[in-house]
Amino acid sequence: MLFRTIAHHDLHALLALAREAGVGVTTLSPNAERLAARIAASVGSVEGNVELAEASYVFVLEDPASGRIVGSSAIEAAVGMHDTWYNYRVGLSVHASRELGIYKQLPTLFLTSDLTGSSELCSLFLQADARRAGNGALLSKARFLFMAEFPERFSPRVIAEMRGVSDDTGRSPFWESLGRHFFKMDFARADFLSYVGSKSFIAELMPKYPIYTCLLSDEAQAAIAEVHPATRPARRLLEAEGFRYQGYIDIFDAGPSLECSLEDVRAVRKSALYEVLPVTAEPKGGVPWLVSNRRRDDFRATLAVTRPLEHTLPLTPAVLAQLHLQDGDSVRAVPLSGSIKE
Repeated sequence: MLFRTIAHHDLHALLALAREAGVGVTTLSPNAERLAARIAASVGSVEGNVELAEASYVFVLEDPASGRIVGSSAIEAAVGMHDTWYNYRVGLSVHASRELGIYKQLPTLFLTSDLTGSSELCSLFLQADARRAGNGALLSKARFLFMAEFPERFSPRVIAEMRGVSDDTGRSPFWESLGRHFFKMDFARADFLSYVGSKSFIAELMPKYPIYTCLLSDEAQAAIAEVHPATRPARRLLEAEGFRYQGYIDIFDAGPSLECSLEDVRAVRKSALYEVLPVTAEPKGGVPWLVSNRRRDDFRATLAVTRPLEHTLPLTPAVLAQLHLQDGDSVRAVPLSGSIKE
């Protein structure tokens, strides 16, 4: 599969993906006008026509044989620089009485904007029939090669808001037990309004004081920092790259925010530059590597079975053609898995 930056002609394919993704993948709302605006923002960011605080990069996964788009992923360069970025921080409130012999630690939720300015990984979605042969890892991790190549365009801290628990109809137990009491609207509607920038209602209607989670339903408490079943593979991929849950959750569905410093992401830290070495066949003893060209305006990445030879990386003609590379060009590459030795 080919991982590349999105283009204007991908709108209909992206819209189809958004319709399939369903409720919960907020940044993939199936709205043609908004998706067109996202594509335009991505194209402008790649061309350098957008301020870094507003930069957004959208990528697609394409089957070269058919030209079909089977997945998407994206990076927001800095969240909350123009609209407040809200999360709940999960903390503890201690209540004790020496006279009564009572000591209680109660989990609490604090409304914060602590993650403002972070770069965000988002819009990860892969069609069900394409979830094989390392495609999910390629779609998620190839973004890190782009960030490693252009680190000046991103924040030192990277976050990923994981989709929280909801059922097939989009019902979120956390929202039903908490948010609905203050917003009087469905979870999907509130989530969409937040995504499109109408965030003032959050500050106006959300309680300002800590919320004791023991007052929520058992189902809602169990959903805190848990992910949707369909999101578990994405969470495992990010955790393998060094991302960790640090106590922040989404205010709507309680999905966890995973964090890692950019320089500590495995695929960023371990990636290296190699000179292209054209070969007629995959080298013996080769393993899957993430390989990308080094162009911002035509960024491309794919999986290649190879192994480095000093400062060169053997690549077949098919891989070179897919990445628009020639003999003498350089690539950025990293083993697909952290368990593979360079």
